[in-house]
Amino acid sequence: QVQLGESGGGLVQAGGSLRLSCAASGLTFSRYNMGWFRRGPGKEREFVAGISWNSGRPNYADSVKGRFTISRDNAKNTLYLQMNSVRPEDTAVYYCAAGAGSNWSWNYWGQGTQVTVST
Repeated sequence: QVQLGESGGGLVQAGGSLRLSCAASGLTFSRYNMGWFRRGPGKEREFVAGISWNSGRPNYADSVKGRFTISRDNAKNTLYLQMNSVRPEDTAVYYCAAGAGSNWSWNYWGQGTQVTVST
């Protein structure tokens, strides 16, 4: 059974930093594209960042480019999201996702972790 478990969320002041982690089990982690999504209050879920299983190349939503960094540790089956210079509009539930294949579709989702940015 595939499980994705996010951690590291919490309350942070605007301009601060936070690191999210996603521990994966039940899948060959190194063979999956991994991604972070978020759903803000009253908003649709949106893509934040993704990282390729083979090249390790990251891609980001324009709203977080230059502030957030996605990375993965295949030896630890763990995905990370380093969030710097956070803004109130980054407040959301953050989800990690895993996807197989080349079309960046997503097969598995975590339960999410809340990030709240205060002014």
